[in-house]
Amino acid sequence: MTLIRPTEVPEASGPERRRPGTGRAVGVLVLVALGALIPLLGPSTALHGTGEAAAPGAGGIALLRTVLFAALCVPVGELFIDHLAGRVPGAPSDRPRRWAPYAAAAGFVAALGLASVVATGNLVPHGLAEIDVGGLYRSRDGRLALLEVNAFAVAGLCALSRRPVTRVWPLAAVVVSEALRAHPPTEHSPLTGSALTLVHLTCAALWTGGLLRVLRTLGQWPTCAAGTALLGLYARVATVLLAAITASGIWSSLRRMPADTILDQLTTTAYGRTLLAKVLLVAAVALLALSARTRLRRAADPLTACSPARVEVVALGVVVAVSGVLTALPLPIRWR
Repeated sequence: MTLIRPTEVPEASGPERRRPGTGRAVGVLVLVALGALIPLLGPSTALHGTGEAAAPGAGGIALLRTVLFAALCVPVGELFIDHLAGRVPGAPSDRPRRWAPYAAAAGFVAALGLASVVATGNLVPHGLAEIDVGGLYRSRDGRLALLEVNAFAVAGLCALSRRPVTRVWPLAAVVVSEALRAHPPTEHSPLTGSALTLVHLTCAALWTGGLLRVLRTLGQWPTCAAGTALLGLYARVATVLLAAITASGIWSSLRRMPADTILDQLTTTAYGRTLLAKVLLVAAVALLALSARTRLRRAADPLTACSPARVEVVALGVVVAVSGVLTALPLPIRWR
């Protein structure tokens, strides 16, 4: 007796077959490309009409700073949310693929580019012969730049480890280096400024990277209860992070632009204009976060909170780019 095997239907091929997530990946690439225009064009736009002089290669430096900040947010967020996910009762063991190794590689390249600028006396090098690597060891900025390069290299190696503690220390070194770099000893009370930057940068990395990791994790978890619990945990911590970011940001701004001059400098200086744009963006992000939190508590399906959260993470990416621009602009004048 001959057995008749059922006819196998061939899989669709050609343009009709599309891998899941391909459209989303293309969308992310488009957003990244558009986001790169902010640091590249931001300094010249902010400086227009102020009479201030731009530093050489300000657009490139702003782009490198943006990449460095983003490369810091991704692994910090992964550590933060994976820790919170471990506290969710009955949480699935599935986790999205870690982007930390790729972020460390991007951060290493960005830190290396910034170190080459420091090695040429804060000028954009036009050749390897102009880069004085040995000179990095003789200046404070040079040593901090080298520390960031090495920290990202170590972070890339530690990202392959399964022990979260090992991944914390190189990331902490990057945050401390940035805090010290932003406030040289010639500044008034530099330790206070560095402490404020340390708090501001740490909380911003947890908030931005954490939200990205939450959204990716929810895509891996089919159960609504576990996803809702994780999003709720993150939302509670994010409220504290937003308060710390706001407080440290206002204090830092008042240290650089005294209260009696801040309104004028917000519109007449490049630093002030960029800071104003950042404040407005953070306010918009806060409204999106409030909308997501309201849906999480009152909607029939709490995971509808993911819709404003996705817009929020894009807006936070713009905030990171604007922050990169802010670091490449001349500091405001203290009029007192």
